[in-house]
Amino acid sequence: MVLKSLENVESQFETFQILNENGEVVNKEAMPELSNEQLQELMKRMVYTRIWDQRAISLNRQGRLGFHAPSSGQEASMLGTQYALDKSDWILPGYRDIPQIVFHGFPLYKAFLWSRGHFVGGQMPEGVNVLMPQIIIGAQYVQAAGVALGLKKKGKDNVVITYTGDGGASQGDFYEGINFAGAYKAPAIFVVQNNRFAISVPVEKQSAAKTIAQKAVAAGIEGIQVDGMDILAVYAATQQARERAVAGEGPTLIETLTYRYGPHTMAGDDPTRYRSSDLDDEWEKKDPLVRFRKFLEGQNLWTEDMENEVVEQAKNDIKAAIKQADETPKQKVTDLIGLMFETLPANLKEQLEQYRAKESK
Repeated sequence: MVLKSLENVESQFETFQILNENGEVVNKEAMPELSNEQLQELMKRMVYTRIWDQRAISLNRQGRLGFHAPSSGQEASMLGTQYALDKSDWILPGYRDIPQIVFHGFPLYKAFLWSRGHFVGGQMPEGVNVLMPQIIIGAQYVQAAGVALGLKKKGKDNVVITYTGDGGASQGDFYEGINFAGAYKAPAIFVVQNNRFAISVPVEKQSAAKTIAQKAVAAGIEGIQVDGMDILAVYAATQQARERAVAGEGPTLIETLTYRYGPHTMAGDDPTRYRSSDLDDEWEKKDPLVRFRKFLEGQNLWTEDMENEVVEQAKNDIKAAIKQADETPKQKVTDLIGLMFETLPANLKEQLEQYRAKESK
């Protein structure tokens, strides 16, 4: 009886898809209402982000960029969710979720400074509702529940969206965050980007659950598993989750089935040690850019010239942003200490004076 009940739960979470691997519409009823210009914009953002990721990897290898977590393969999951948001909504990102916050208004040069550990990279411009990318796995889930509850108490018609990977869904903060938000019907959207490997551990070894989406059941919230290589499905699922949250119906857990083509980060990870070339080939056939390009070309909405224009724009923007990052005054120890607290404790005041004395010599 218990096993039968479990099977019933798992059967509720079939993968939601609109476009198949060939760019064909397989779920017409679920097609979101997007104009031709909006469809083209989604493609532009994915192409832009793919080029950005490639350039960032090169800059990292040259020593011109600090920490970088590759995003190629996850563009539909990242950008489809962000595009469904309102400008006044809040994003609490993980360390791989830089594209979402840049398209939400965070300057690209500051994203580069953040990767270098520069304090300017953590200073958000006025009106950009973004928190600094979280390095601690899953910690942003608890923070998102708190921010969402704050929005609810203030009567705001906005939502909070946060991200983690399949590994993050094994963290205690994941469960605490979705449970707290569910208990208070906080306007939050929790996204798990299931790229199948938490650094190196296969998702099958992280949890006995057949899906991550079904973990929503225990928290009493809505859950959905989405084809994370299908940007239209990701957008539609997020749009619906946002509408529910704003209407006071509580949070949603969205599991996007996706794949990162590169290493976990550029800090020495070697994916060939835990991923087979056959698996890589299988997921490359599901590439979100290839799939959406086929769809748009079938609608006479995309051309090679349009794509080349986006590629050149991305290269120029990255060149300008890295130049601006290079020209930003280097961080000093006194900067770091001085910004740590609003009112410094005695021990840090003493250290601050010592370093100021050194810098004045």
